[in-house]
Amino acid sequence: MPEERVRQAYVVTLHNEYGFDLNQMDEELHVAGRGSARARADMVIWRTAQDKSDSKAPLIVVECKADNITIKTADYVQGEAYALYCNAPFFVTHNNRETRFWRTRKERMPGHCEEIENIPHANASAKEIQELIEKLKTFKEDEFADLLHSCHNVIRNREHLDPAAAFDEIAKVLFVKVWVERELKAKRRRVNLFTADYLDEQLGDNPLNDLFTKTKAGYADDRIFDEREQINLKAATGREIVRQLERYNLSDTSEDVKGIAFERFLGKTFRGEIGQFFTPRTIVEFMVRMIQPKEGDKCCDPASGSGGFLIRVFDIVRQQILADADKKYRVLLEELSHSPLSEAKRAEKLRKKYDELQDQLDQRRNGSRIWHLSNQCIYGTDANDRMARTSKMNMILHGDGHGGVHHHNGFVNVNGVFEERFDVVLTNPPFGANVEPSDVLTEDETSVHPDAERRYRAEYGDLYRQAQATVLAAKGKPIASLFELPKRGGDGRKLGKVKTEILFIERCLALLKPGGRMGIVLPEGIFNNPSLAYVREFCEDRARVLAVVSLPQETFCSSGASVKASLLFMGKYTAEEAADFAAKRDATQAEVEAKYAHEIEAETARLKAEIEAAKASKDRDAAKAAQRQLSDYLAKMEETKTREARALLKERFDYPIFLYEAEKVGITATGEPDANELYPNDNMPAGMTAEDTCLEVYRKFLDAPQSFLLAGGEA
Repeated sequence: MPEERVRQAYVVTLHNEYGFDLNQMDEELHVAGRGSARARADMVIWRTAQDKSDSKAPLIVVECKADNITIKTADYVQGEAYALYCNAPFFVTHNNRETRFWRTRKERMPGHCEEIENIPHANASAKEIQELIEKLKTFKEDEFADLLHSCHNVIRNREHLDPAAAFDEIAKVLFVKVWVERELKAKRRRVNLFTADYLDEQLGDNPLNDLFTKTKAGYADDRIFDEREQINLKAATGREIVRQLERYNLSDTSEDVKGIAFERFLGKTFRGEIGQFFTPRTIVEFMVRMIQPKEGDKCCDPASGSGGFLIRVFDIVRQQILADADKKYRVLLEELSHSPLSEAKRAEKLRKKYDELQDQLDQRRNGSRIWHLSNQCIYGTDANDRMARTSKMNMILHGDGHGGVHHHNGFVNVNGVFEERFDVVLTNPPFGANVEPSDVLTEDETSVHPDAERRYRAEYGDLYRQAQATVLAAKGKPIASLFELPKRGGDGRKLGKVKTEILFIERCLALLKPGGRMGIVLPEGIFNNPSLAYVREFCEDRARVLAVVSLPQETFCSSGASVKASLLFMGKYTAEEAADFAAKRDATQAEVEAKYAHEIEAETARLKAEIEAAKASKDRDAAKAAQRQLSDYLAKMEETKTREARALLKERFDYPIFLYEAEKVGITATGEPDANELYPNDNMPAGMTAEDTCLEVYRKFLDAPQSFLLAGGEA
């Protein structure tokens, strides 16, 4: 059984790394208390063998789960209940993916789990045990955000740095902490190097920079920091930041807690400083669920910011892979339960299957399912170097996928980010800014290191060659020249300035494979401004509009943006859909041309005759007037034909579109949590059930769109 394998491996860990003898442990032990007939603790550990012999209260209770199972809150509660039953001060929830340590609170009702830094080693003194009990590491979003703000203020006040520069220093210190915690988690040492006391014991001018040097070495392949980069803080300032952060464990803290708090901190820090704002987590969650990423999908965010979309896609697909592995094991287990094979043969087959599945879940093994997800499915770019580095760090904290994230202009191809490469594109591009005619492609944006070029040519073949050739041919030219939409919006010849969000729409569609799907946050003017009809038609020519979800005005206020936005979801045409669309478009155009051909021919002939007559009589004014009349007439008729052909095309290439006006999306104008009607959650508006949420209504719409039309629903 997977749980048994996990349990036996952890017994080895407890013996080799914590020093507990087997005669201090017991397995599958019935514990006293309510429901005790079924209450069996996976492992129970006593402080001494004599305590076990005397049936004294144990020191630690361990609750194990299979590696393919994500440990949930219910598992914490179960471990706590077992520990309370037998009066143990510590309990552990464990599989080989995650180990978390907890203390029991006898004076409180069950359910008040409090996470701590570690469990005691076998030779720990009473004082050391008490210190461990007091080293809490769980915290709420607000607490962590407040802590980061406190550190930020310390740096600004002591070092006189601007907010963005102060953030850079916090990022370095946080990354040192992550490296130290990973070293601790590997049980290579019992001493936590990330403490003020440890820094005080070291020689040298700035021991924190020594730790930073080791951290850079540990992540050298990731190239997150320049080799010469240092922590630019006085020793006393660095010590104070370490002192404030040392009691929290970032590596094991819930990603939701870290992510929400980190992005709140980033939003407040950068608002008004460098024009960055961050997508609320509820919007990220909703958009990812609407797109439904699956294993094997390649995902890109060309304006990745802090990496929110990429992190959530990675996590959802990873959970799918783990659940599938567990399902495959359970299927075999069920099959073997009805098999005539001997117990030994069944156990051998189960062990073989378990090992095979674990190989596929080993992120370090080249070619495994999780390795593939981490290294070949997650891509992003951000034009701001601080944001690109932040998203890399954020993704490392959340499990990985950072290798595909680049500091690069999101409009320009780089490494694995180029046209027709992606199954999924999710993004919240910057609004309101313009790409000017003077924004030209630079050498840095078009050059590729020879090693990288060889790698990507081998990996992606002709698609990569064509993508890079397009960029190289445009070097020194305006970035907008790479796009079609600016020409549609202007006079077709001269490129003026163009809104960034308009270029991002075209970029996202270009990045998608045929049949790929995308979700993008856009200002509502894109959907209803008459002057932007050409943008809407551009989208209709290339993709199905799947859904439009209008957001409340205040959705992005706490992030520093006041624009009212909507979420646009599209599916790029497959080859068959594109051919069908093109055929219908050509047919409608031909039909409308034929409809007006005789009228245009006759009117053109009449006006040309007037022009010739005026010229013959040498009446220049009359000739010019007739020429203007002809030009105006032809332009008017072209507009009429285009309008009628588009209307006819919409009739013949018709499909329903899901429209939804959201009022509550999980965040207030000040950034506080609010009711959320977008997807099933614990804070839905009063009277709303999970089935009433936007996501679930959309899924019903996909199953039976005609029923919505018949019922009077919007489409």
